[in-house]
Amino acid sequence: MPRPGGPGWLVVLGQELRDLWWTGRALVLVLPFSVLLSVIAYLTATNRALNYLEQRETVNLTLQVAVGVGALLTLVAAADAVSGERERGTLEGLLLTPVSRTAIVTGKLLASLSLWLAAFAITIPYVLFLGRGIGITGNAIATGFLVGTSLALFLAPLGILVSTFARSNRVSLSVSLLLLLAIFAPTQLPASALRGQASELLLRINPITAGEHYVGTIVVDGHAWTDDLSWLVSPVLAAVVFAAAALAGGRYLRLGDAPG
Repeated sequence: MPRPGGPGWLVVLGQELRDLWWTGRALVLVLPFSVLLSVIAYLTATNRALNYLEQRETVNLTLQVAVGVGALLTLVAAADAVSGERERGTLEGLLLTPVSRTAIVTGKLLASLSLWLAAFAITIPYVLFLGRGIGITGNAIATGFLVGTSLALFLAPLGILVSTFARSNRVSLSVSLLLLLAIFAPTQLPASALRGQASELLLRINPITAGEHYVGTIVVDGHAWTDDLSWLVSPVLAAVVFAAAALAGGRYLRLGDAPG
């Protein structure tokens, strides 16, 4: 329940963080992420054939995994934010509090972003270890945080929107994961299929591929931050548009299976 005079979104944020972390739901998602990064670090660190360029690519791979999986964790938490409470019967109490729908969505959105922040905090020691001695760890960490935060701010509102309108929590999670797979699909195309102006346009439009490309230009190619800023347009624009859409969609929060 909100305290008199306290910001509603801040109260919701505190409650959501407690529900995520004190109940262990967030840890169930974060622990496998830690195991995955540990496996990647072990496999790459034990490869004695690493040279200077390959070490850069190893750091880049670690960041790509951290950004991708960290964004996935954020999406999963957001996809459960509304539909999950609706199924657990706790949404009614939240809607009866003197807090606006926008404040509720804001608090839930910020709470889901805590999964990305936790994932990135776990990533930092691995980047420092894998990138030791080549002088790129500072740029790698800063670039990974910038791109990962932009993508998290894109996928978390996407999950909130799906969760708001989904008829059940299962539908919300399924649709969110299918959308994520569709967005990630271009990253699995072979390099030979990504040549030409049309292919570059596709990479630039997709926030995931654009963000990954930008990280690669800094970490692997050694470009300056300002050399490829145009690749950040898509992730940043997607973050702004979907965050605004999620906040606007807050007025459709209902107790029923889906808003009408």
